[in-house]
Amino acid sequence: MSGHNKWSKIKYTKGKADAVKGKAFSKAAMDIITAVKDGGSADPALNSRLRMAIEQAKKVNMPNDNIKRAIERGAGKEGGIENVTYEGYAPGGVAMLIECQTDNRNRTASLVRSTLEKNGGNLGTPGSVSFMFHKKGLLEFAASRVTEDRLMETLLDAGAEDIKDYGDGVIEVTCEPTDFDKCVKAAEAASLAIDHAEITLIADNTIAVGEENTASKILNLVEKIEELDDVQKVNHNADIPDEILSKLAEAQ
Repeated sequence: MSGHNKWSKIKYTKGKADAVKGKAFSKAAMDIITAVKDGGSADPALNSRLRMAIEQAKKVNMPNDNIKRAIERGAGKEGGIENVTYEGYAPGGVAMLIECQTDNRNRTASLVRSTLEKNGGNLGTPGSVSFMFHKKGLLEFAASRVTEDRLMETLLDAGAEDIKDYGDGVIEVTCEPTDFDKCVKAAEAASLAIDHAEITLIADNTIAVGEENTASKILNLVEKIEELDDVQKVNHNADIPDEILSKLAEAQ
């Protein structure tokens, strides 16, 4: 799940470690490929987005050979793979944008549709959900290493739009995708350690989910979708209170 979300940090049990690792590699590879394509260069020195994607890949211990192959794929040296996004709904009317990477659109669409329908969701038509989300640059910092005021001083002139301290150790900075490179470079120039950085889809508005059963159904659907091999990222607009997230995590 994209953006700042406590569930992404607490949801996995020890028995899922291998699957989580494999998914982390898959996501890291897609981020690198997309960074090369959108950033216009396969050289990390000339492409801040690629540089940050490589750093994130190394944080999940992705082998250097995998990183190199992902860069080559992004540069078009391997064909047959395309990015595609599916739109759908989860229980409670929650909107979902499902980002995939596939060599067979029909196979992927069928798997996404059946997984949605089996878990209380449904596949939407093109345009039914995408207007609710917009691409944003996202940078996350550890609150233990930098203050919100310091980030404002450093990043506002670089194009930062919003700076939020969630009170759980993470400060999140968002910006327009066109300002992402400037924000990354400004943070690096000020020696501010970036914990995570990417260009991602963020919902304009969220849907409050205060009922535990509905929250459980939504999160179960998200996990089932994330487990599909072709799926790289699931974006949604559910706003689930921390106490419900913690309770559901403890129940696993």
